[in-house]
This record gives sequence, structure tokens and C-alpha cells, in this order.
Amino acid sequence: MNTLSGKHALVTGGGSGIGAAIAHRLAQAGASVTISGRRRKSLEEQSARHPLINFVTADISDPQSVENMFAGARELSGPVKIVVANAGAAQSAPIAKTDMALWSMMINVNLTGTFLTLKEAAGDMIEAEWGRMITIASTAGLKGSSYISAYCAAKHGVIGLTRSLAVELAGKGITVNAVCPGYTQTAIVDATIANIMERTGFDENKARRALTGNNPMNKMIQPDEVAEAVNWLVGPGSDSITGQSISVCGGETW
Repeated sequence: MNTLSGKHALVTGGGSGIGAAIAHRLAQAGASVTISGRRRKSLEEQSARHPLINFVTADISDPQSVENMFAGARELSGPVKIVVANAGAAQSAPIAKTDMALWSMMINVNLTGTFLTLKEAAGDMIEAEWGRMITIASTAGLKGSSYISAYCAAKHGVIGLTRSLAVELAGKGITVNAVCPGYTQTAIVDATIANIMERTGFDENKARRALTGNNPMNKMIQPDEVAEAVNWLVGPGSDSITGQSISVCGGETW
């Protein structure tokens, strides 16, 4: 069903992983989708997979780049009615080894990048008196976890930003929600598993269990599961859902 026909969706970090899955799900629902990211090759590959997906390159931590990203997206498919602030980065370190470079990168990419993306999207949506803003946070935005204090701080900030904007924009036909995946089968998690193996000597299966141990379903989340949650939040029947943090995590959080 083309439930999103006539809507233009912008998905940051759309060249791989969760962002790519979201872009394809929204395109399947009939939306014109613009994906963005820093790596042109991966964007081209995803765009080639569906006729409704176009792309622009961007660095979401840079204000001018974000302005250019929206200008390019509007040129391709018109005003943005749906925005999915998905682009992010994850690195781990114990607090004593979390230097300013790591702290700044986690805040700039995960929190400031999300802020800049939503800020730029707001104008189109306020003018249209309709819009859907989705932030891709994390279960790390809902609870604390060892060795990722900078990442947790940034994702908690994303949840706070989401809730604040939900209140601010509630009377303007715009909903703002967060989707909070648990450990999801992506290249980022593959790198995390490799890091665990290197530091602990665990084999791959044991390293994976270290990540899924807090998940009652004892499973890795799949990108398509996150994409389905996003599709629900931007589709028909979601008008009264705003300010929520929807966990896609197999029961890791409540």
C-alpha cells in the first residue's frame, strides 16, 4: 500500500544499516526518499536499489552542511514532510580513558547532528502544518551502560530533545518521537563484537552473548524491525503519538 505517497522523507545516515532499511521501507510505502551521509559510494548503492530513493552527501555535525543537505533534498523532491535523524556513531571507553576528542565526537555526531537536522526540518513542516520527526536514539538513551558514558550522555540528550520538541510542536500538526533500538545487526555492532573479542579473548559467539545477555529474547535486533517501527510512527493512525520513546529491543527496557 502506498500509504506515504506524496510525502518526501529525508533519512540521515541512509547509506547502510538501520538508515538504509528505513529508507527502503518508506520508499516501499510510496514516499519519495532522500538519503544522506558522508560516503557517496554507499549512498549511490542504496539509491540504485529503489527508484524513489535519491541522495545527497552531508556531514550532519556541520551546520552549513546540514543547510546544504536540506537545500539539495528540496531540489530533488520538494519540502521535507518526514525526517528521520538516524546518523550517529558509537565508540566505547572506560571513563578514565574517555578523552575530550571522544566526548566531543559522541556529542557532536549523535546529539548536535540530530538537533541541526530537526531544526532545519521544522520550517517545512510548520509551513505545511504537518510533519513527522523521528530520532533514532538507543536503549542507551533510556538507561546507563558501562564503558559508553559519552554515547549514553548523547543519546539521553536525544531523548530530551525529542520530548521537548514534541511539546513545542504539538499544536502545529507535527509529531516527534524516538525509536530506541537495542543492539542491532549492523556494521557498528560487528565492530563492537570484534573489539570485545580483541580485549577479552572471547570467541565470536561468546562476544555476541555479551551484548544480548540483557535482552530477554536473547537476540540481535534486525534493521528491518527498526524500520517497521518508523514506518508505523509516520504512517496513518499515528497522529496522536508524540513525545514517545519506542524501544525495539526484545524486552531489554520497559
